[in-house]
Amino acid sequence: MPETITLLAMFEDVEPASDGIEKLQQLGVGAADMNVISGIPIKHTILGRPSAITYVSRIGLLGAIMGMFLGLFFIYGVKYLYPLQVGGQPIFPIPQGIIITFEMTMLGLMGLSFIGMFVDSGFPSYTPKAYTPEISDGKIAVLFSCPTNEQEKFVDALKSAGAESVVPAEARHL
Repeated sequence: MPETITLLAMFEDVEPASDGIEKLQQLGVGAADMNVISGIPIKHTILGRPSAITYVSRIGLLGAIMGMFLGLFFIYGVKYLYPLQVGGQPIFPIPQGIIITFEMTMLGLMGLSFIGMFVDSGFPSYTPKAYTPEISDGKIAVLFSCPTNEQEKFVDALKSAGAESVVPAEARHL
């Protein structure tokens, strides 16, 4: 397997970054082998990238189902286990049960979605990350790996696409 080097290409605007990503794809760099770093959210379709795979919605749905069953248990399960007659009131109240079930469903949905967001994003991460301060100033960086012996070809292609700089990436602890 050839030796690879990780390069960081810096772009001023979205249009040249999109052109640079297209050039990288033409040179054989797959979508999984490149990472776009930006200080502002950019829709994946603008850069010609595949959509991110996320499991937050599934985790949230699981939380909603768990919350609904917990709410139903609070309403019907506890009163079935410990029935208590109170002056003509029904043991299983329907209107109040709807409210409690809804609230527990939403609590489960929000709670597991919040936790799922952190789990899905890999938080906390203890590995060094490639980053440059220019990203916070609105620039867009593309991080990718290429064979060491073809480094000049990739640098020339990205410079022709509008990259300000293409330098070896340096991972740092932030």
